[in-house]
Amino acid sequence: MKKELNKQKEKLKINEIIVVEGRDDITAIKRVVDAHIIALNGFSALSKKTINKMVELSKNNDLILFTDPDFAGKKIRDTLKRYIPNIKHAFVSQKEATRNDNIGVENANDKVILEALKNVITANQDVEDRFNISDLIDNGFISGNNAKERRIMLGDMLKIGYYNGKQLLKALNSFNISRKQFSKAVEEINKNI
Repeated sequence: MKKELNKQKEKLKINEIIVVEGRDDITAIKRVVDAHIIALNGFSALSKKTINKMVELSKNNDLILFTDPDFAGKKIRDTLKRYIPNIKHAFVSQKEATRNDNIGVENANDKVILEALKNVITANQDVEDRFNISDLIDNGFISGNNAKERRIMLGDMLKIGYYNGKQLLKALNSFNISRKQFSKAVEEINKNI
């Protein structure tokens, strides 16, 4: 009983409502945080009714969207971001969320989940174009033998997830990534590749 009590004290208290894809994600996140968590039950369950429910919920609550780092997770993120511009985003990398070829938040370890929730990002709808396509080309994120690997590393370092070349530009601008953050990440990537 005493151990259980100490474990509860160690959990990070999060006031925002965390929105995830499924029940297994709730179980994984509840191991490390004390928060209200809602499951969408995957992309197929993202109906107009569910979107309206999330929009209503966002009127009186801050929401953190924590989806899987895969195609369905990205679609959910893009859809909800359109309807709830001020929604916050938590990210884990595909590498950190993969176990036995299964990609999902539920596969990430406690430290990774905690780190993601400590580094939430709010998208900026009034996108100030700090970056342009030449920034991506000049730094090897669009073309070259290892462009995809470089984008994966950049997404992990900036904690914004993986994007293809076209989507990366929009993500850099909408997630308020500074030139300093970008340059530091590029420098680190260049050391490691």
